[in-house]
Amino acid sequence: MTAWRHSRNRVVGLATLASDEDGAVDLGSTRRPRAKAAAAEIVLRERQRGRLGQLSTPYALENGGWASVFLLVGLGIMCAYTAHIIDKCLDEDPSSKTCQDIGHQAFGSKGRVIASAFIYLEIFFALVSYTISLSDNIPLVFAGARLHLPWLHLSTTQLLTIIAVLVALPSLWLRNLSSISFLSFVGIVMSMIIFATIVCTAAFSSAGLGKHIRALRLDRIPAVSGLYMFSYAGHIVFPNIYTAMKDPSSFTKVTLSMPPGLVFTRVALWATVLTPVTKYALEFAPFAIQLEHHLPATMEPRARVIIRGSIGSAGLLLILVLALSVPYFQYVLSLTGSLISVAISVIFPCAFYLKIRWGGLSRPVILLNAAMIALGFVLAVVGTASSAKLLVRSIQSGHVA
Repeated sequence: MTAWRHSRNRVVGLATLASDEDGAVDLGSTRRPRAKAAAAEIVLRERQRGRLGQLSTPYALENGGWASVFLLVGLGIMCAYTAHIIDKCLDEDPSSKTCQDIGHQAFGSKGRVIASAFIYLEIFFALVSYTISLSDNIPLVFAGARLHLPWLHLSTTQLLTIIAVLVALPSLWLRNLSSISFLSFVGIVMSMIIFATIVCTAAFSSAGLGKHIRALRLDRIPAVSGLYMFSYAGHIVFPNIYTAMKDPSSFTKVTLSMPPGLVFTRVALWATVLTPVTKYALEFAPFAIQLEHHLPATMEPRARVIIRGSIGSAGLLLILVLALSVPYFQYVLSLTGSLISVAISVIFPCAFYLKIRWGGLSRPVILLNAAMIALGFVLAVVGTASSAKLLVRSIQSGHVA
């Protein structure tokens, strides 16, 4: 059922974005909840395409050993269950439409604040990971390019990354959701191209044949669990999908290890570089909508656009600085998965479910959810410690693993 919802969401997001004739977000009317849902659905649809997962999961499998695939499956089963209990929480209160609402339903305003903080942190670090991926792959696309500015001590890769991010910067000033939905479509196409080219490379070349992967590397499992966990962190918008499905009328340096001489490789690299450029406006949409929601209703539209665009631009430049300062894709993504995604996908759903449905739960169900919360804490603590240690070690050595 969860997989069906993922597929359904690809339709929901685009349909919702097309609901308004002019595509604008009317924050002063009843269309506000729909706009929020649309923005959140964009994020999930893009995330569920697994573009970061396409890069990180093979790396995780290689580093954790082929037996770590059982961990991947086990985490998937856990997240399928927590997605199911999110639905049950929504059934308790029809007015709940987001994970923040469920947090408020369970623990009041503190629950809403904590859920919001983790959700926005995950979006922020996902954008940092996208930018690091862009930095990893852009020199492969522009092989042989040499850029140098005498007053800036930056490498060619850093300058190319800065140029790419500056190209994407104007998209953060978009207020028209129809325009953002076009970027969504481009992002989907790019992800499909990456997947197709990898499959074609495996089918029509000998890349990777004969490479030995160890059965299990226990010392790397904590960090690997964070990489696996990130791929399942779509729970933040399951409530939006659930609500939309109940009312159909509302639908208005981890680089690609591929042979350098193949056409498929060139296509995949271009898709890998172009994908992050289409992500920034999509991922920033929830921030922007919440920001406009808190601006005075009497503020002029032009002032709203300037404030929204300026804050979004500042945020993107901060992300760029972090990505260039800490260019370690696998460790940043693993840290995000362990520190944030485990909480969003395992700990919070179980905790909210126990609090909301406590009186109607059987003892085995209570024990199951309590055990999952405990396991989530273990994964979060051990994975965060391992990922942070590897990240600090890489920064100190100055070597991109």
